[in-house]
Amino acid sequence: MSGLLNTSIARKIAMALSGLFLIIFLTQHFVINFTSVVSPENFNEISHFMGTNALVQFLLQPVLIFGVVFHFVMGFALELKNRQARNAKYAMYKGSANASWVSRNMIISGMVVLAFLGLHFYDFWVPEMVYKYIEFNPEDPARYFPELVHKFESPVRTGIYVVSFALLALHLWHGFQSAFQTMGVNNKYTPAIKTLGKTFAVVIPFGFVFIALFHHFNQF
Repeated sequence: MSGLLNTSIARKIAMALSGLFLIIFLTQHFVINFTSVVSPENFNEISHFMGTNALVQFLLQPVLIFGVVFHFVMGFALELKNRQARNAKYAMYKGSANASWVSRNMIISGMVVLAFLGLHFYDFWVPEMVYKYIEFNPEDPARYFPELVHKFESPVRTGIYVVSFALLALHLWHGFQSAFQTMGVNNKYTPAIKTLGKTFAVVIPFGFVFIALFHHFNQF
């Protein structure tokens, strides 16, 4: 039993660490994308650097992809075990009395976010790989901004992005502070961490919403 408990704790810690890693990436991704609103030239420069730097392409990018896959696979595995435990031990379990709707439905928001990431990879990462490594096109440092704007021409695709980021906000609302709690941070800094987490969960996702809507409506 002790070994099983330790395994469960290790999985939760691994889940928390991967989540915090993805939060760092999300912040960096937001900063770069927001640059497209204030300075297309700087956005092109940063994107060109990220797209041609060997360290980013062949080390950080694979680590990021692994982190995304690991986080969601671990999340599904933990959710399955939690559901099995509740069914076996708590026949009268009333989730609404013990946890918020968001915390009880992290798997749902997580699945939607995962589906969105699939769309995001299809929209940006796959064309980038085709452009550079299959078609072997010459590198154009000024191509990144027009490519970004083009993705937000469709109101349907823009709408999907908006809804997905709203659900990401719900996922982060619980996940941010939960990751620190899993890591054992439950002290006088906990209220500040909760406030920071809720602020992050609102500012970053809806910042992405603003970027999507800005580029969509600026085309008319």
